[in-house]
Amino acid sequence: MFFTEMWERFSFYGLRPLLTLFMVAAVTQGGWGWDRSEVGAIVGIYASCVYLASLPGGWIADKLLGLRRAVLYGGALISLGHLTIGISGLVEHKLPFFLGLIFIVLGTGLLKPNISAMVGDLYPEGGARQDAGFSIFYMGINIGALIGQFITGFLGEKIGWHWGFSAAGIAMFLGLIQFWLMSPKTLANIGSEPSRHPDPAIQAKQQAQVKLFTGIGLALLALVVILVATGVLTINAPIVGTYLAYALIAIAFAYFAYLFIFGGLSTDEKKRVVVIAVLFIFAAIFWSAFEQTPTALNLFAYDFTDRMVGGFEIPATWFQIINSAFIILLAPVIAGFWTFLGRRNVNLSSPVKFAIGLGFAALSFLIMIFAANVVIGGGGIRVSPMWLITFYFFITLGELFISPVGLSSMTTLSPKRFVGQIMGIWFIASALGNLIGGLVAGNVDPEKLELMPKLFTTTTLFLGGAAVLLVILAVPIARMMKERKGADQPIDPTQEVPDLPKE
Repeated sequence: MFFTEMWERFSFYGLRPLLTLFMVAAVTQGGWGWDRSEVGAIVGIYASCVYLASLPGGWIADKLLGLRRAVLYGGALISLGHLTIGISGLVEHKLPFFLGLIFIVLGTGLLKPNISAMVGDLYPEGGARQDAGFSIFYMGINIGALIGQFITGFLGEKIGWHWGFSAAGIAMFLGLIQFWLMSPKTLANIGSEPSRHPDPAIQAKQQAQVKLFTGIGLALLALVVILVATGVLTINAPIVGTYLAYALIAIAFAYFAYLFIFGGLSTDEKKRVVVIAVLFIFAAIFWSAFEQTPTALNLFAYDFTDRMVGGFEIPATWFQIINSAFIILLAPVIAGFWTFLGRRNVNLSSPVKFAIGLGFAALSFLIMIFAANVVIGGGGIRVSPMWLITFYFFITLGELFISPVGLSSMTTLSPKRFVGQIMGIWFIASALGNLIGGLVAGNVDPEKLELMPKLFTTTTLFLGGAAVLLVILAVPIARMMKERKGADQPIDPTQEVPDLPKE
Protein backbone atom coordinates (compact mmCIF):
# COMPACT_ATOMS: atom_id res chain seq x y z
CA MET A 1 0.00 0.00 0.00
CA PHE A 2 3.00 2.30 0.57
CA PHE A 3 4.11 1.89 -3.05
CA THR A 4 0.60 1.97 -4.50
CA GLU A 5 -0.08 5.29 -2.80
CA MET A 6 3.39 6.56 -3.69
CA TRP A 7 2.81 6.04 -7.43
CA GLU A 8 -0.72 7.41 -7.25
CA ARG A 9 0.50 10.58 -5.55
CA PHE A 10 3.35 10.76 -8.10
CA SER A 11 0.72 10.94 -10.83
CA PHE A 12 -1.60 13.37 -9.00
CA TYR A 13 0.98 15.87 -7.78
CA GLY A 14 3.00 15.50 -10.97
CA LEU A 15 -0.02 16.40 -13.11
CA ARG A 16 -1.78 19.13 -11.12
CA PRO A 17 0.72 22.05 -11.15
CA LEU A 18 1.58 21.23 -14.76
CA LEU A 19 -2.07 21.75 -15.75
CA THR A 20 -2.00 25.36 -14.55
CA LEU A 21 1.15 26.29 -16.45
CA PHE A 22 0.11 24.36 -19.58
CA MET A 23 -3.23 26.13 -19.92
CA VAL A 24 -1.89 29.65 -19.23
CA ALA A 25 1.17 29.19 -21.48
CA ALA A 26 0.97 30.93 -24.84
CA VAL A 27 0.01 28.89 -27.90
CA THR A 28 3.50 29.54 -29.27
CA GLN A 29 4.85 27.73 -26.18
CA GLY A 30 2.64 24.71 -26.75
CA GLY A 31 -0.06 25.78 -24.30
CA TRP A 32 -3.62 27.03 -24.67
CA GLY A 33 -3.12 30.70 -23.72
CA TRP A 34 -6.28 30.81 -21.60
CA ASP A 35 -7.24 33.51 -19.09
CA ARG A 36 -5.78 32.89 -15.62
CA SER A 37 -9.06 33.12 -13.75
CA GLU A 38 -10.59 30.54 -16.14
CA VAL A 39 -7.58 28.23 -15.84
CA GLY A 40 -7.43 28.52 -12.07
CA ALA A 41 -11.13 27.69 -11.80
CA ILE A 42 -10.73 24.66 -14.08
CA VAL A 43 -7.79 23.30 -12.09
CA GLY A 44 -9.64 24.03 -8.84
CA ILE A 45 -12.78 22.24 -10.04
CA TYR A 46 -10.74 19.26 -11.22
CA ALA A 47 -8.76 18.94 -7.97
CA SER A 48 -11.81 19.49 -5.78
CA CYS A 49 -13.78 16.86 -7.70
CA VAL A 50 -10.89 14.43 -7.13
CA TYR A 51 -11.50 14.72 -3.40
CA LEU A 52 -15.27 15.07 -3.67
CA ALA A 53 -15.39 11.74 -5.49
CA SER A 54 -14.01 10.18 -2.31
CA LEU A 55 -17.46 10.33 -0.70
CA PRO A 56 -19.30 8.14 -3.25
CA GLY A 57 -16.07 6.15 -3.60
CA GLY A 58 -16.10 5.26 0.08
CA TRP A 59 -19.83 4.48 -0.07
CA ILE A 60 -19.45 2.19 -3.09
CA ALA A 61 -16.57 0.38 -1.41
CA ASP A 62 -18.43 0.01 1.89
CA LYS A 63 -21.64 -1.33 0.35
CA LEU A 64 -20.72 -2.98 -2.96
CA LEU A 65 -17.11 -3.52 -4.01
CA GLY A 66 -15.09 -3.86 -0.84
CA LEU A 67 -12.04 -1.73 -0.18
CA ARG A 68 -9.57 -3.83 -2.17
CA ARG A 69 -11.52 -4.01 -5.43
CA ALA A 70 -12.31 -0.29 -5.14
CA VAL A 71 -8.57 0.48 -4.98
CA LEU A 72 -7.86 -1.80 -7.95
CA TYR A 73 -10.63 -0.35 -10.14
CA GLY A 74 -9.65 3.17 -9.10
CA GLY A 75 -6.05 2.65 -10.17
CA ALA A 76 -7.22 1.31 -13.52
CA LEU A 77 -9.41 4.38 -14.13
CA ILE A 78 -6.58 6.75 -13.21
CA SER A 79 -4.25 4.98 -15.65
CA LEU A 80 -6.93 5.20 -18.35
CA GLY A 81 -7.32 8.92 -17.62
CA HIS A 82 -3.64 9.65 -18.15
CA LEU A 83 -3.64 7.58 -21.34
CA THR A 84 -6.58 9.63 -22.64
CA ILE A 85 -4.80 12.90 -21.81
CA GLY A 86 -1.77 11.63 -23.70
CA ILE A 87 -3.95 10.89 -26.72
CA SER A 88 -5.22 14.48 -26.65
CA GLY A 89 -1.71 15.63 -27.49
CA LEU A 90 -1.65 13.43 -30.58
CA VAL A 91 -5.08 14.34 -31.93
CA GLU A 92 -4.76 18.02 -30.85
CA HIS A 93 -8.27 18.14 -29.46
CA LYS A 94 -9.46 19.27 -26.04
CA LEU A 95 -12.21 16.64 -25.58
CA PRO A 96 -9.85 13.70 -24.79
CA PHE A 97 -7.97 15.99 -22.40
CA PHE A 98 -11.05 16.73 -20.30
CA LEU A 99 -12.29 13.14 -20.57
CA GLY A 100 -8.95 12.08 -19.12
CA LEU A 101 -9.42 14.42 -16.18
CA ILE A 102 -12.89 12.93 -15.57
CA PHE A 103 -11.46 9.38 -15.53
CA ILE A 104 -8.80 10.48 -13.03
CA VAL A 105 -11.48 12.03 -10.80
CA LEU A 106 -13.56 8.84 -10.81
CA GLY A 107 -10.53 6.62 -10.21
CA THR A 108 -9.12 8.69 -7.37
CA GLY A 109 -12.54 8.70 -5.71
CA LEU A 110 -12.40 4.92 -5.54
CA LEU A 111 -8.74 4.65 -4.58
CA LYS A 112 -7.97 7.51 -2.21
CA PRO A 113 -10.29 7.02 0.80
CA ASN A 114 -10.28 3.25 0.65
CA ILE A 115 -6.54 2.66 0.65
CA SER A 116 -6.30 4.89 3.75
CA ALA A 117 -9.09 2.88 5.40
CA MET A 118 -7.20 -0.35 4.61
CA VAL A 119 -4.11 0.97 6.35
CA GLY A 120 -6.27 1.53 9.44
CA ASP A 121 -7.64 -2.02 9.12
CA LEU A 122 -4.11 -3.44 9.33
CA TYR A 123 -4.06 -2.38 12.98
CA PRO A 124 -7.50 -3.16 14.48
CA GLU A 125 -6.14 -2.48 17.96
CA GLY A 126 -5.34 1.13 16.99
CA GLY A 127 -2.89 3.04 19.16
CA ALA A 128 0.82 3.53 18.56
CA ARG A 129 1.19 0.74 15.98
CA GLN A 130 -1.53 2.30 13.83
CA ASP A 131 0.17 5.69 14.09
CA ALA A 132 3.47 4.11 13.08
CA GLY A 133 1.77 2.39 10.15
CA PHE A 134 0.28 5.66 8.96
CA SER A 135 3.72 7.24 9.33
CA ILE A 136 5.16 4.74 6.86
CA PHE A 137 2.19 5.22 4.56
CA TYR A 138 2.50 9.03 4.55
CA MET A 139 6.18 8.85 3.79
CA GLY A 140 5.16 7.10 0.57
CA ILE A 141 2.78 9.98 -0.19
CA ASN A 142 5.54 12.54 0.18
CA ILE A 143 8.17 10.60 -1.73
CA GLY A 144 5.67 10.19 -4.57
CA ALA A 145 4.82 13.90 -4.52
CA LEU A 146 8.49 14.88 -4.49
CA ILE A 147 9.77 12.73 -7.33
CA GLY A 148 6.54 13.19 -9.31
CA GLN A 149 6.80 16.97 -9.45
CA PHE A 150 10.55 16.79 -10.09
CA ILE A 151 10.21 14.49 -13.11
CA THR A 152 6.97 15.75 -14.64
CA GLY A 153 7.94 19.38 -14.04
CA PHE A 154 11.22 18.99 -15.91
CA LEU A 155 9.69 17.00 -18.76
CA GLY A 156 6.66 19.26 -19.07
CA GLU A 157 8.40 22.65 -18.93
CA LYS A 158 11.67 21.76 -20.67
CA ILE A 159 10.75 19.11 -23.26
CA GLY A 160 7.00 19.12 -23.87
CA TRP A 161 3.83 19.39 -21.80
CA HIS A 162 2.49 15.98 -22.82
CA TRP A 163 5.76 14.29 -21.91
CA GLY A 164 5.11 15.39 -18.35
CA PHE A 165 1.48 14.23 -18.51
CA SER A 166 2.57 10.83 -19.86
CA ALA A 167 5.17 10.32 -17.11
CA ALA A 168 2.43 10.79 -14.50
CA GLY A 169 0.34 8.10 -16.23
CA ILE A 170 3.20 5.60 -16.34
CA ALA A 171 3.69 6.05 -12.59
CA MET A 172 0.07 5.19 -11.83
CA PHE A 173 0.23 2.13 -14.10
CA LEU A 174 3.24 0.88 -12.11
CA GLY A 175 1.30 1.35 -8.87
CA LEU A 176 -1.70 -0.51 -10.30
CA ILE A 177 0.37 -3.52 -11.39
CA GLN A 178 2.19 -3.63 -8.06
CA PHE A 179 -1.08 -3.61 -6.06
CA TRP A 180 -2.68 -6.24 -8.31
CA LEU A 181 0.29 -8.61 -7.91
CA MET A 182 1.06 -8.11 -4.23
CA SER A 183 -2.25 -7.57 -2.43
CA PRO A 184 -3.39 -11.23 -2.49
CA LYS A 185 -0.11 -12.26 -0.84
CA THR A 186 0.16 -9.55 1.80
CA LEU A 187 -3.33 -8.41 2.82
CA ALA A 188 -5.05 -11.74 3.55
CA ASN A 189 -8.80 -10.94 3.77
CA ILE A 190 -8.41 -7.23 4.58
CA GLY A 191 -10.71 -5.20 2.35
CA SER A 192 -11.75 -8.21 0.28
CA GLU A 193 -15.47 -7.92 1.06
CA PRO A 194 -17.89 -5.01 1.58
CA SER A 195 -19.60 -4.57 4.93
CA ARG A 196 -22.71 -6.75 5.02
CA HIS A 197 -26.01 -6.32 6.83
CA PRO A 198 -27.00 -9.41 8.85
CA ASP A 199 -30.37 -9.48 7.05
CA PRO A 200 -29.80 -10.75 3.45
CA ALA A 201 -32.91 -8.94 2.19
CA ILE A 202 -31.68 -5.59 3.51
CA GLN A 203 -28.21 -6.32 2.15
CA ALA A 204 -29.61 -6.96 -1.32
CA LYS A 205 -31.68 -3.77 -1.14
CA GLN A 206 -28.64 -1.71 -0.15
CA GLN A 207 -26.57 -3.10 -3.01
CA ALA A 208 -29.38 -2.41 -5.47
CA GLN A 209 -29.52 1.21 -4.25
CA VAL A 210 -25.78 1.65 -4.73
CA LYS A 211 -25.97 0.30 -8.29
CA LEU A 212 -28.98 2.47 -9.10
CA PHE A 213 -27.53 5.75 -7.81
CA THR A 214 -24.12 5.01 -9.32
CA GLY A 215 -25.72 4.34 -12.69
CA ILE A 216 -27.79 7.53 -12.52
CA GLY A 217 -24.73 9.57 -11.57
CA LEU A 218 -22.61 8.19 -14.41
CA ALA A 219 -25.46 8.69 -16.89
CA LEU A 220 -25.85 12.35 -15.87
CA LEU A 221 -22.09 12.86 -16.15
CA ALA A 222 -22.06 11.34 -19.64
CA LEU A 223 -24.96 13.58 -20.66
CA VAL A 224 -23.11 16.72 -19.53
CA VAL A 225 -19.99 15.64 -21.44
CA ILE A 226 -22.03 15.07 -24.62
CA LEU A 227 -23.83 18.42 -24.31
CA VAL A 228 -20.55 20.30 -23.80
CA ALA A 229 -18.77 18.42 -26.59
CA THR A 230 -21.56 19.22 -29.06
CA GLY A 231 -21.70 22.89 -28.05
CA VAL A 232 -25.24 22.68 -26.65
CA LEU A 233 -23.98 23.57 -23.17
CA THR A 234 -21.33 26.21 -22.42
CA ILE A 235 -19.55 26.13 -19.08
CA ASN A 236 -18.18 29.23 -17.37
CA ALA A 237 -15.57 27.74 -15.04
CA PRO A 238 -15.39 30.54 -12.41
CA ILE A 239 -19.19 30.59 -12.03
CA VAL A 240 -19.38 26.79 -11.87
CA GLY A 241 -16.56 26.79 -9.32
CA THR A 242 -18.34 29.29 -7.10
CA TYR A 243 -21.58 27.29 -7.08
CA LEU A 244 -19.62 24.08 -6.52
CA ALA A 245 -18.06 25.63 -3.40
CA TYR A 246 -21.56 26.30 -2.02
CA ALA A 247 -22.57 22.75 -2.96
CA LEU A 248 -19.59 21.24 -1.12
CA ILE A 249 -20.47 23.13 2.05
CA ALA A 250 -24.11 21.98 1.73
CA ILE A 251 -23.06 18.35 1.14
CA ALA A 252 -20.86 18.29 4.24
CA PHE A 253 -23.56 19.90 6.39
CA ALA A 254 -26.24 17.52 5.07
CA TYR A 255 -24.08 14.46 5.64
CA PHE A 256 -23.22 15.34 9.23
CA ALA A 257 -26.89 16.16 9.91
CA TYR A 258 -27.99 12.85 8.41
CA LEU A 259 -25.39 10.90 10.35
CA PHE A 260 -26.30 12.62 13.60
CA ILE A 261 -30.08 12.33 13.23
CA PHE A 262 -30.67 9.18 11.16
CA GLY A 263 -27.41 7.26 11.51
CA GLY A 264 -28.55 5.23 14.49
CA LEU A 265 -25.60 6.46 16.54
CA SER A 266 -25.18 5.95 20.25
CA THR A 267 -24.61 8.96 22.52
CA ASP A 268 -20.90 8.19 22.56
CA GLU A 269 -20.77 8.01 18.74
CA LYS A 270 -22.65 11.31 18.42
CA LYS A 271 -20.01 13.02 20.52
CA ARG A 272 -17.36 11.62 18.24
CA VAL A 273 -19.21 12.92 15.18
CA VAL A 274 -19.38 16.41 16.74
CA VAL A 275 -15.59 16.40 17.13
CA ILE A 276 -15.17 15.16 13.55
CA ALA A 277 -17.39 17.99 12.31
CA VAL A 278 -15.38 20.63 14.19
CA LEU A 279 -12.10 19.27 12.86
CA PHE A 280 -13.61 19.19 9.37
CA ILE A 281 -14.49 22.91 9.44
CA PHE A 282 -11.02 24.02 10.47
CA ALA A 283 -9.32 21.57 8.13
CA ALA A 284 -11.32 23.13 5.27
CA ILE A 285 -10.04 26.58 6.29
CA PHE A 286 -6.46 25.33 6.30
CA TRP A 287 -6.72 23.58 2.94
CA SER A 288 -8.33 26.67 1.41
CA ALA A 289 -5.03 28.40 2.09
CA PHE A 290 -2.68 25.49 1.48
CA GLU A 291 -4.18 24.60 -1.89
CA GLN A 292 -3.21 27.97 -3.30
CA THR A 293 0.25 26.44 -3.74
CA PRO A 294 -0.37 24.64 -7.08
CA THR A 295 -2.25 27.63 -8.50
CA ALA A 296 -1.53 31.10 -7.07
CA LEU A 297 1.88 30.27 -5.56
CA ASN A 298 2.81 28.22 -8.63
CA LEU A 299 2.08 31.26 -10.80
CA PHE A 300 4.06 33.47 -8.39
CA ALA A 301 7.05 31.19 -8.94
CA TYR A 302 6.48 31.30 -12.72
CA ASP A 303 6.07 35.08 -13.06
CA PHE A 304 7.75 36.81 -10.13
CA THR A 305 10.55 34.56 -8.85
CA ASP A 306 14.16 34.67 -10.05
CA ARG A 307 14.69 31.05 -11.12
CA MET A 308 18.04 31.34 -12.88
CA VAL A 309 20.96 29.29 -11.52
CA GLY A 310 23.92 29.88 -13.76
CA GLY A 311 22.56 29.31 -17.24
CA PHE A 312 19.75 27.00 -16.12
CA GLU A 313 16.23 28.21 -15.40
CA ILE A 314 14.62 26.14 -12.63
CA PRO A 315 11.17 24.88 -13.69
CA ALA A 316 8.47 26.72 -11.74
CA THR A 317 6.86 23.42 -10.77
CA TRP A 318 10.01 22.43 -8.86
CA PHE A 319 9.05 24.91 -6.15
CA GLN A 320 6.15 22.56 -5.39
CA ILE A 321 8.78 19.98 -4.38
CA ILE A 322 9.89 22.12 -1.45
CA ASN A 323 6.78 21.18 0.53
CA SER A 324 7.42 17.45 0.23
CA ALA A 325 11.14 17.88 0.94
CA PHE A 326 10.41 19.85 4.11
CA ILE A 327 7.88 17.24 5.21
CA ILE A 328 10.45 14.46 4.89
CA LEU A 329 13.04 16.55 6.76
CA LEU A 330 10.76 17.96 9.46
CA ALA A 331 8.63 14.90 10.19
CA PRO A 332 11.25 13.27 12.45
CA VAL A 333 11.61 16.59 14.28
CA ILE A 334 7.86 16.77 14.91
CA ALA A 335 7.84 13.10 15.94
CA GLY A 336 10.63 13.86 18.41
CA PHE A 337 8.61 16.80 19.69
CA TRP A 338 5.60 14.54 20.38
CA THR A 339 7.89 12.07 22.16
CA PHE A 340 9.41 14.87 24.23
CA LEU A 341 5.96 16.02 25.32
CA GLY A 342 4.77 12.46 25.93
CA ARG A 343 7.63 11.77 28.34
CA ARG A 344 6.42 14.75 30.36
CA ASN A 345 2.78 13.59 30.25
CA VAL A 346 1.82 16.51 28.02
CA ASN A 347 -0.66 15.35 25.37
CA LEU A 348 -2.04 18.06 23.15
CA SER A 349 -5.57 17.46 21.88
CA SER A 350 -6.33 17.43 18.16
CA PRO A 351 -8.01 20.89 18.25
CA VAL A 352 -4.90 22.41 19.88
CA LYS A 353 -2.66 20.81 17.26
CA PHE A 354 -4.96 22.14 14.54
CA ALA A 355 -4.76 25.65 16.05
CA ILE A 356 -0.95 25.53 16.04
CA GLY A 357 -1.01 24.38 12.42
CA LEU A 358 -3.32 27.23 11.43
CA GLY A 359 -0.99 29.67 13.18
CA PHE A 360 2.01 28.45 11.17
CA ALA A 361 -0.05 28.73 7.97
CA ALA A 362 -0.99 32.33 8.85
CA LEU A 363 2.69 33.14 9.32
CA SER A 364 3.53 31.69 5.89
CA PHE A 365 1.03 33.96 4.14
CA LEU A 366 2.15 36.94 6.22
CA ILE A 367 5.57 36.44 4.61
CA MET A 368 3.98 36.46 1.14
CA ILE A 369 2.38 39.85 1.86
CA PHE A 370 5.88 41.32 2.11
CA ALA A 371 7.02 39.40 -1.01
CA ALA A 372 4.07 40.73 -3.02
CA ASN A 373 4.81 44.29 -1.93
CA VAL A 374 8.44 43.91 -3.03
CA VAL A 375 7.19 42.80 -6.47
CA ILE A 376 4.84 45.79 -6.71
CA GLY A 377 7.48 48.22 -5.46
CA GLY A 378 9.79 47.06 -8.23
CA GLY A 379 7.12 47.27 -10.91
CA GLY A 380 6.78 43.50 -11.29
CA ILE A 381 10.42 42.52 -10.73
CA ARG A 382 11.44 38.94 -9.99
CA VAL A 383 12.29 38.39 -6.34
CA SER A 384 14.57 36.01 -4.51
CA PRO A 385 13.42 32.36 -4.29
CA MET A 386 14.02 32.60 -0.54
CA TRP A 387 10.57 34.19 -0.16
CA LEU A 388 8.88 31.04 -1.47
CA ILE A 389 11.27 28.72 0.37
CA THR A 390 10.44 30.46 3.67
CA PHE A 391 6.74 30.33 2.82
CA TYR A 392 6.90 26.59 2.22
CA PHE A 393 8.80 26.03 5.46
CA PHE A 394 6.02 27.50 7.59
CA ILE A 395 3.09 26.13 5.55
CA THR A 396 4.68 22.67 5.84
CA LEU A 397 4.92 23.01 9.61
CA GLY A 398 1.21 23.83 9.56
CA GLU A 399 0.48 20.77 7.47
CA LEU A 400 2.41 18.52 9.86
CA PHE A 401 0.22 19.71 12.72
CA ILE A 402 -3.04 19.19 10.81
CA SER A 403 -3.03 16.53 8.09
CA PRO A 404 -1.77 13.37 9.87
CA VAL A 405 -3.56 14.38 13.07
CA GLY A 406 -6.82 14.73 11.16
CA LEU A 407 -6.57 11.41 9.35
CA SER A 408 -5.57 9.51 12.46
CA SER A 409 -8.45 11.12 14.35
CA MET A 410 -10.89 10.11 11.62
CA THR A 411 -9.92 6.44 11.80
CA THR A 412 -10.13 6.53 15.61
CA LEU A 413 -13.30 8.59 16.04
CA SER A 414 -15.40 7.23 13.15
CA PRO A 415 -18.10 4.68 13.96
CA LYS A 416 -16.76 1.48 12.37
CA ARG A 417 -19.69 0.99 9.99
CA PHE A 418 -19.22 4.50 8.56
CA VAL A 419 -15.43 4.65 8.35
CA GLY A 420 -15.26 4.57 4.53
CA GLN A 421 -17.87 7.30 4.21
CA ILE A 422 -16.30 9.51 6.88
CA MET A 423 -12.90 9.17 5.23
CA GLY A 424 -14.68 10.33 2.09
CA ILE A 425 -16.35 13.28 3.81
CA TRP A 426 -13.00 14.20 5.37
CA PHE A 427 -11.53 14.64 1.90
CA ILE A 428 -14.30 17.12 1.07
CA ALA A 429 -12.33 19.56 3.23
CA SER A 430 -9.47 19.13 0.76
CA ALA A 431 -11.93 19.41 -2.13
CA LEU A 432 -13.14 22.77 -0.85
CA GLY A 433 -9.58 23.91 -0.35
CA ASN A 434 -8.55 22.95 -3.87
CA LEU A 435 -11.57 24.74 -5.31
CA ILE A 436 -10.96 28.00 -3.44
CA GLY A 437 -7.25 27.79 -4.25
CA GLY A 438 -8.12 27.59 -7.93
CA LEU A 439 -10.70 30.37 -7.85
CA VAL A 440 -8.23 32.89 -6.41
CA ALA A 441 -5.43 32.05 -8.88
CA GLY A 442 -6.44 34.92 -11.15
CA ASN A 443 -5.24 37.31 -8.44
CA VAL A 444 -1.62 36.44 -9.30
CA ASP A 445 -1.13 38.11 -12.67
CA PRO A 446 1.55 40.47 -14.02
CA GLU A 447 -1.28 42.69 -15.30
CA LYS A 448 -3.08 42.81 -11.92
CA LEU A 449 -0.24 43.38 -9.44
CA GLU A 450 -2.42 45.25 -6.96
CA LEU A 451 -4.53 42.12 -6.27
CA MET A 452 -1.71 39.99 -4.80
CA PRO A 453 -1.24 41.72 -1.42
CA LYS A 454 -5.02 41.73 -0.93
CA LEU A 455 -5.19 37.98 -1.55
CA PHE A 456 -2.35 37.16 0.84
CA THR A 457 -3.65 39.60 3.50
CA THR A 458 -7.16 38.13 3.42
CA THR A 459 -5.77 34.60 3.69
CA THR A 460 -3.55 35.57 6.65
CA LEU A 461 -6.46 37.11 8.54
CA PHE A 462 -8.70 34.08 7.98
CA LEU A 463 -6.03 31.65 9.17
CA GLY A 464 -5.09 33.71 12.22
CA GLY A 465 -8.71 34.20 13.24
CA ALA A 466 -9.44 30.49 12.83
CA ALA A 467 -6.44 29.59 15.02
CA VAL A 468 -7.65 31.85 17.84
CA LEU A 469 -11.22 30.55 17.62
CA LEU A 470 -10.10 26.93 17.72
CA VAL A 471 -7.98 27.53 20.81
CA ILE A 472 -11.13 28.84 22.49
CA LEU A 473 -13.20 25.84 21.32
CA ALA A 474 -10.55 23.33 22.40
CA VAL A 475 -11.58 23.69 26.06
CA PRO A 476 -15.27 22.65 25.70
CA ILE A 477 -14.28 19.91 23.23
CA ALA A 478 -11.78 18.47 25.69
CA ARG A 479 -14.40 18.63 28.45
CA MET A 480 -16.94 16.81 26.29
CA MET A 481 -14.47 14.08 25.33
CA LYS A 482 -13.45 13.71 28.95
CA GLU A 483 -17.09 13.02 29.83
CA ARG A 484 -17.18 10.16 27.34
CA LYS A 485 -14.24 8.44 29.00
CA GLY A 486 -15.62 5.52 30.86
CA ALA A 487 -15.38 1.83 31.31
CA ASP A 488 -15.64 1.22 27.58
CA GLN A 489 -13.31 4.02 26.37
CA PRO A 490 -10.31 4.83 28.58
CA ILE A 491 -8.44 6.82 25.89
CA ASP A 492 -9.33 10.25 24.56
CA PRO A 493 -9.10 9.89 20.79
CA THR A 494 -8.56 13.63 20.36
CA GLN A 495 -5.16 13.05 21.91
CA GLU A 496 -3.80 10.86 19.13
CA VAL A 497 -0.11 11.50 18.51
CA PRO A 498 0.64 10.42 14.92
CA ASP A 499 4.28 10.54 13.92
CA LEU A 500 4.32 11.87 10.40
CA PRO A 501 3.02 13.90 7.47
CA LYS A 502 0.68 14.84 4.69
CA GLU A 503 -2.69 14.44 3.03
